Amino acid sequence: MNILILGSGGREHTFAYKFSQSKRCEKLFVAPGNAGTAAIATNINIKPTDFEAVKNCVVENDIEMVVVGPEDPLVQGIADYFAETAELKNVMLIGPSKRGALLEGSKQRAKEFMMQHNIPTAAYEAFTAESLEAGKLFLEKLNPPYVLKADGLAAGKGVLILKDLEEAKQELENMLAHNKFGEASSKVVIEEFLDGIELSVFVLTDGKNYKILPTAKDYKRIGEGDTGLNTGGMGAISPVLFADEVLMKKIEERIVKPTVNGLSEENIDYKGFVFIGLIKVNNEPYVIEYNVRMGDPETEVVLPRIKNDLIDLFEATFHKKLNDIKIEIDERSAATVMLVSGGYPEDYEKGKEISGLENVEDSIVFHAGTKSENGKTLTNGGRVLAVTSLDTDFHKALKKSYQNIEKLSFDRMKYRSDIGFDL
Repeated sequence: MNILILGSGGREHTFAYKFSQSKRCEKLFVAPGNAGTAAIATNINIKPTDFEAVKNCVVENDIEMVVVGPEDPLVQGIADYFAETAELKNVMLIGPSKRGALLEGSKQRAKEFMMQHNIPTAAYEAFTAESLEAGKLFLEKLNPPYVLKADGLAAGKGVLILKDLEEAKQELENMLAHNKFGEASSKVVIEEFLDGIELSVFVLTDGKNYKILPTAKDYKRIGEGDTGLNTGGMGAISPVLFADEVLMKKIEERIVKPTVNGLSEENIDYKGFVFIGLIKVNNEPYVIEYNVRMGDPETEVVLPRIKNDLIDLFEATFHKKLNDIKIEIDERSAATVMLVSGGYPEDYEKGKEISGLENVEDSIVFHAGTKSENGKTLTNGGRVLAVTSLDTDFHKALKKSYQNIEKLSFDRMKYRSDIGFDL
């Protein structure tokens, strides 16, 4: 089978790594890909949101399966485009329809969906520039810290958690009146702060049946001890030790089942991943957010623990036969540590040469922001490499990753040395 993966990050390299192990995979393409995917697949320089170019690529290369990595093409309706285009409608596209993708594309829509289907989440209200003053009054009714979320897509950076009321009011004004996050913050959701410990639960669903994949916990802040600015993710661990049988049963009964049933009741065409960002408060699970694709860097610890052939899994998803498949999970723990460019998540430089990749042993290096040039591997983004290891527990897995990080270098390379500190 010929397969196309859309995207260019660590998540997409991990998908490519898994597909390349399948006997059923004949030709593998990644668009646009990175230096890591170039080593195991054919990179094609097209944007995942350029649907016409994607169509041409699919037709020219006899692609039978397309896996959509990032959220942008999903929110823009790539699944609908495939379903409505004669040459593409039989291609197995893994990703929800535009209506389904609104669960990530609009924080307000996600909140309304949760309320409608009795899924536990924080109390909230949504505001626009016209209701800015009402938003400030709403903040006065809440206890600190204050949570402000840009309604639209803001590349994982549209959430602010602030302790000071006046600062929260000012940032609300910056978002609504001064376009702090561009179009994404033309509407802002303010919600009550839930104090607890976070985890991510990944569900693969065909819109009717579902499989719960391994749990993961990622670390979003740039600094040690979860301090500093939010990033796309600095590392992750799977499984999450505190997600025991009791908690997972609550999550499945109160959150996963109502989510999948809600999609079905609303006739939403959904063949793909639901990433459920959760927080455990006094042993009770609440939903913080939905994403409609796999997370990054969680993918780098979740997929290596899935033993199934991904082609079998995705084929069953597309044909609504997910119940016929049994998910097989590697019992070992996986840990990944992200190496980032100096200055990230603010301004950083690209084009720095990466050395030491050939010296890594007993870990997998997933490329995120890299490119190949004149036989060299160069940095090409804020998050550059994810070093993933597996072992009997996450401490041992992390030790392997950190030992291999010592062998890698590029100018102003940074990483967190405390991934898993809170477990």
